[in-house]
Amino acid sequence: MAADLRAPLTPAGRTVVDLLAGVIPRISAEAADRDRTGTFPVEAFEQFAKLGLMGATVPAELGGLGLTRLYDVATALMRLAEADASTALAWHVQLSRGLTLTYEWQHGTPPVRAMAKRLLRAMAEGEAAVCGALKDAPGVVTELHSDGAGGWLLSGRKVLVSMAPIATHFFVHAQRRDDDGSVFLAVPVVHRDAPGLTVLDNWDGLGMRASGTLEVVFDRCPVRADELLKRGPVGARRDAVLAGQTVSSITMLGIYAGVAQAARDIAVGFCAGRGGEPRAGARALVAGLDTRLYALRATVGAALTNADAASVDLSGDPDERGRRMMTPFQYAKMTVNELAPAVVDDCLSLVGGLAYTAGHPLSRLYRDVRAGGFMQPYSYVDAVDYLSGQALGLDRDNDYMSVRALRSRTSA
Repeated sequence: MAADLRAPLTPAGRTVVDLLAGVIPRISAEAADRDRTGTFPVEAFEQFAKLGLMGATVPAELGGLGLTRLYDVATALMRLAEADASTALAWHVQLSRGLTLTYEWQHGTPPVRAMAKRLLRAMAEGEAAVCGALKDAPGVVTELHSDGAGGWLLSGRKVLVSMAPIATHFFVHAQRRDDDGSVFLAVPVVHRDAPGLTVLDNWDGLGMRASGTLEVVFDRCPVRADELLKRGPVGARRDAVLAGQTVSSITMLGIYAGVAQAARDIAVGFCAGRGGEPRAGARALVAGLDTRLYALRATVGAALTNADAASVDLSGDPDERGRRMMTPFQYAKMTVNELAPAVVDDCLSLVGGLAYTAGHPLSRLYRDVRAGGFMQPYSYVDAVDYLSGQALGLDRDNDYMSVRALRSRTSA
């Protein structure tokens, strides 16, 4: 079977796609109104929980659907994004956390394994919605300080936290300072009901307007010692971390493939429905759309297949494994960020002025597809730095979280 995201490759993947088929019509029907009002689809996620889709990437032995193939996760996200990219982006947050928590459950320290197991079971039961909070608000450094009793206190502010309206837990990327002044990265797990945590209802995005991408404030939030994932020191230049970053993010490429596919179907349907043979210019645009889409899906499928193979191979040098996963991911991401907007743009040309209204579905897709260029890892500038560094053999820190931490300390 060609790796072009047309269909899932595993029984678990087919189960997830079949379950999605039952909820996609309603999501699609409500997408325009939710985009206009910026309203998060709470009811859709309640249905996801009932169907087990909030535990899609949780191992079957912990009660989940057992979806492990990155390729199949991306295929499912593509199907959902064809109906509504905002919903797909928010669901991706949950799926990504299931994948990374499964790794922690299998390979972490005993306290981390126990924490991961608790959360994975809760996700499978539809009781936990787990967000990642990565990006600091401008001028803010999110930090951990000892509470003097073996635990931690977290203070800071995060932006662009998708799925936040229904989140029950936040994995917060933070910094902590040792007594000797050394700065380390850490990821505390913070419960939504923790004292000092505030979710701000302030999202008014250009696109992905129904994704619930909010800001979250932490004011001396208590964190238990056994709910802290310790990472390496800032500036350590450990490319091993690129493997986890790839697993966390590569499946998002399916979302933008889905947006491009949805735009293509709208435009080609419009062209075919006008009657008679389309003019030569319109036929050229249609041929170009399908050519770009095939190249996009094939590139993404190849990168996902590579990531699936490398993710289960823990032999060899961890740093080399990280680069082996991240580099094809970035080739594919750069390709998607070029081709997907170009597809949607040509679809606007096919439909013409009718599409140049806020209420037309192509308007929503045009705004949604632009989000891909801002996603880490990597945004365009960081991707150029990474890929050119690999080609030229440059010695640089490829962990964007470490680089951000260094920049925040320098500018503070």
